[in-house]
Amino acid sequence: MTQDRMIAVRNSKTVYRDGNLKLKVFNDDYSKADIFNEALNQARIEETGLHVPKVIEVAKHDGKWTLVTDYISGTTISKMMQEHPENMDEYLEMFTSLQVEVHSKTCPGLVMLKDKLKRYIKKSDLSATDRYDLYDRLTAMPAHFKLCHGDFHPSNVVITEDGTPFIIDWSHAAQGNASADAVRTYLSLRMNWGLSAAEMYIKKYCEKSNTDIDYVQKWTPIIAAAETVRGNEEQREFLKQKIDVRDHEE
Repeated sequence: MTQDRMIAVRNSKTVYRDGNLKLKVFNDDYSKADIFNEALNQARIEETGLHVPKVIEVAKHDGKWTLVTDYISGTTISKMMQEHPENMDEYLEMFTSLQVEVHSKTCPGLVMLKDKLKRYIKKSDLSATDRYDLYDRLTAMPAHFKLCHGDFHPSNVVITEDGTPFIIDWSHAAQGNASADAVRTYLSLRMNWGLSAAEMYIKKYCEKSNTDIDYVQKWTPIIAAAETVRGNEEQREFLKQKIDVRDHEE
């Protein structure tokens, strides 16, 4: 196996293409358990019928743990949005329809989203009072069991030459409330694409999923708090502005 082209470099991993394969090579300090869990997530999601890259193996290559999957040749929705911003409405229409399809699936083997969110909030640097309020709010939210991608944004959807959409990078997948997953996408779009794109997206999502916008927004402080453990300083400051629980109470 050779690494003939570098695709991306992240803090904890480097991604390569090897012919029809994609190699995600993890740094030495990356959790072995998390690597195998990501592979297991993706293998389970293959069974839902969604178009996702198939897992080939998890093995050590040149002394580093590597997750090997199919390489999906195509263009991400993110790149399409960058190259043709005049078609933003069309691209977000396709993007949102695909997310609603994801939420129509179930995958019982995945971790519960509420449990993941509670762990993230616990790791945050929020005050004990804020964390307590957020735990209470999270506990009170309806318990659903829908498939949630956990990081559904335009760069994680690849459109192949024949128009087939493939969803990649399922490391944050969980089962839970679809509106929580939608808020995660909204906040990501807001930080990376601006208010206009984010508002266009959430309007489409609520229409397609037949969900009231007020209900979706109740997840905002919870998801924002959980997301403060990721991202850069500017993003964390933006997210902290969305955490005031009182602003979202009835």
